Amino acid sequence: MTERLFEGADWDFHTLQRITDACEEVALKDLGLDVYPNQIEVITAEQMLDAYSSVGMPLFYKHWSFGKHFAFHEASYRKGLMGLAYEIVINSSPCISYLMEENTATMQTLVIAHAAFGHNHFFKNNYLFKQWTDADGILDYLDFAKNYVMQCEERYGRIEVERTLDAAHALMSHGIDRYPGKKKLDLRAEEKRAGRRRQHEEEVFNDLWRTVPAGKSKTRSALSIERRRKLLGLPQENLLYFLEKSAPRLAPWQRELLRIVRHIAQYFYPQSQTKVMNEGTATYVHYRIMTQLHQQGRITDGNFLEFLGSHTNVVFQPEFDDPRFSGFNPYALGFAVMQDIERIVTRPEDEDREWFPDIAGKNDVMGVLRDVWANYRDESFIAQFLSPKLMRHFRMFHLHDDPEERAGIRVDAIHDERGFRRVRRELARQHDVGYIDANIEVVDVDLSGDRRLILHHHVIKGSQLNETDAKRVLQHLADLWTYDVALIEVDANDKVLREYVVSPRPIAAAVA
Repeated sequence: MTERLFEGADWDFHTLQRITDACEEVALKDLGLDVYPNQIEVITAEQMLDAYSSVGMPLFYKHWSFGKHFAFHEASYRKGLMGLAYEIVINSSPCISYLMEENTATMQTLVIAHAAFGHNHFFKNNYLFKQWTDADGILDYLDFAKNYVMQCEERYGRIEVERTLDAAHALMSHGIDRYPGKKKLDLRAEEKRAGRRRQHEEEVFNDLWRTVPAGKSKTRSALSIERRRKLLGLPQENLLYFLEKSAPRLAPWQRELLRIVRHIAQYFYPQSQTKVMNEGTATYVHYRIMTQLHQQGRITDGNFLEFLGSHTNVVFQPEFDDPRFSGFNPYALGFAVMQDIERIVTRPEDEDREWFPDIAGKNDVMGVLRDVWANYRDESFIAQFLSPKLMRHFRMFHLHDDPEERAGIRVDAIHDERGFRRVRRELARQHDVGYIDANIEVVDVDLSGDRRLILHHHVIKGSQLNETDAKRVLQHLADLWTYDVALIEVDANDKVLREYVVSPRPIAAAVA
């Protein structure tokens, strides 16, 4: 008779070790997963709330906004207005999984299967994470960032440091590179370079230069617009990188803070593009592992029913007319597509053979899924693998609603071949960061003139920026640039739709 992993709801650390070993056996031998070494830590509810406030990272510098988030989440949790995640998982090597100590033994098994093997495999193998993240160096870099911020606060004052971080955080979503560079990010090497930069700045610093009058240069000649833009690397979509390299009045330590925030933003960039795939993968993996453990007799029928109750809640998808509907649940959509791929690979219908000739009837479920998990992101995953059968299951259709047309709302795609392709294309586009994120670029600045920084927002389908939010973010940008900033919204024909101009605040006002 197969030995049970546990009895009842109680567990201890020896139980967690047995659970991890059992999940690992299924994950590696039966599913063929490739994972980083695992590090599992058990935390309290308060520690989970603390992790919420610092975007789930185990090491992070201090900032007032994290305390604000902690207070909000704690108050909501104490009032029963929100629950807490069963786990948080960190994309690092070793892969760190935080488990709530309040979880039952069944839930600990579920979250270990979900996080320590599902998410872990996806982090290690998906091409976006390979391009943009340094799993080996992220924890050391976060430790460096935390210490560096503390040193800056001691040397330059907490208020001045917070002012710089406030501005950097406001621009964080526009502080990323969207296309791979010539070399992969190496955070350990970046930390060493930061140390060399600080040492060089201290060695060459001479305060006498500050007292020398800054007269006009007789050798300066007006640069052509093309030449100036080329020297500044314009147009530039990474606003934090441009400020770090070109802002005329930033101190070296401020540039280092921008660089830290930029690297952390880049670390999270793949996660924003793979929410459906990442959660779908982890949910599919935990379902397969838990099912196999039950079939092996390692967990009881009662344990399996407890698991199914939680799993059903996770993949619940409200109907479109349900008051709880707020779009597609990424767990539900991702898991459904993974299961549908399994069906197409093993039990295809004629429709599947027509739509998916490369995988229909291939009879290698995990081989196909591992390839999908490695080579797609949400947008391409949905565009490639969302089947007509699944669209009928979710009752998907497409509505056309153009305020410039007086025809009202029109059903633009129904359940026929043309409609299926339209629905799939539109749903995929809703997960394309190039389409849903504002496309804002630095396009020009005359460093020998008024130094006004000019940005363009390329408006797609009339989606202009919220005026209040745009002005607030531009204010942070102007404070870092220290000269006027102009943002011009233009359509596909370069027609100017709206223009914002913001001036930097005086230092006293900015820190008040």
